[in-house]
Amino acid sequence: MISWLRDIYKKSMFTGIIEGLGTVTGIRNSEGARQFAIQSDFFLKDIKTGDSIAVNGACLTAVAVDGNRFSADVSPETLNRTTFNRTKIGERVNLERALRLSDRLDGHLVSGHIDGMAIIVGKQKKANAIIVSMEVSEYICRYLIEKGSVAIDGISLTVNMCRQNYFDVSIIPHTASLTTIGIKQVGEYVNIETDMIGKYVERFLNTGVEKDDEPKSVIDKELLARTGFL
Repeated sequence: MISWLRDIYKKSMFTGIIEGLGTVTGIRNSEGARQFAIQSDFFLKDIKTGDSIAVNGACLTAVAVDGNRFSADVSPETLNRTTFNRTKIGERVNLERALRLSDRLDGHLVSGHIDGMAIIVGKQKKANAIIVSMEVSEYICRYLIEKGSVAIDGISLTVNMCRQNYFDVSIIPHTASLTTIGIKQVGEYVNIETDMIGKYVERFLNTGVEKDDEPKSVIDKELLARTGFL
């Protein structure tokens, strides 16, 4: 098994199919970090202390669980990368429990490791859908492709169009009604996780090796061009 698949199986994974919403009921600050108390709208069956839960797409560890309530610590790194520095008591959040190997993969593979934030710059009604436009850094946008996958606040969505630092997605009524994307307004920030496979491919092409003690990868730009991927 190649190294990026080995890495995937070592981590908690998600699908980007939101199970339900929750409400931030408490925030405790501590030396540059935070702890959130969150009340879920649904019973957290089979969740125990130490398990992973994606909150607005960020993989957090439940440090205490009581029925449909849990607490989770947020590290300084996560605060720097995500919207959690802006989170307030009473805010609604998307929730997803970690993927089990027996589950169906209805969205796409999501690690819960946020790449950065985007700001909503437009929302436009089109037939039964809402077109949501995002402004994002060029560093993040480099990993987005039209009709590729992106997780926005943990929601698995398809990229309609992308440019240098801009992309948009189409939100169907079902997604708008069951997640926070339906209530987000222009000017608000969201968490972004790009498709991990693109990042692995870029690293393999740039380094040519998987580990220092492993042979040079046979995947290079010449091979990708010859087989029609470039």
